[in-house]
Amino acid sequence: MKNLLLWSALATLFVVTLGLAFAAEPPKEKNMQKVIGIGGLFFRSENPERLSKWYETHLGISLVPTSYDQQPWYQDAGPTVFAPFEKDTTYFGKPEQSWMVNFRVADLKAMVAQLHAAGIAVDEPRSYPNGDFARLHDPEGNPIELWQPREPK
Repeated sequence: MKNLLLWSALATLFVVTLGLAFAAEPPKEKNMQKVIGIGGLFFRSENPERLSKWYETHLGISLVPTSYDQQPWYQDAGPTVFAPFEKDTTYFGKPEQSWMVNFRVADLKAMVAQLHAAGIAVDEPRSYPNGDFARLHDPEGNPIELWQPREPK
């Protein structure tokens, strides 16, 4: 009888422990589809043709193709941060500014020097644990952040 009680207690403990272990795991989504990247960034402009040319000339972003024979801008694979901000943030600058783009760069110092040589004002780069950043604005005042990610240790 003692063995039966012991086995019963052990079995109950096992079932309870097993149940707790499964309860601690969040339910797994089966075959959840996820987006795989950003396919475009669309925004209003006072002069889209002039602004597109500025981005091509100074940041190397290809113009939107005008035929299927042309290729759009391709970016290197890497980290992308997707982060909504509070409506009253001052991080983007002007209160009416509702977006800011952050571009990854391979060599921030060289990019900043290139922009300065073209007469474009760029804030002094700042270092953070996740990389180095510099801020500038396009000709229409839209904020741009340049980011050279720090290699993970």
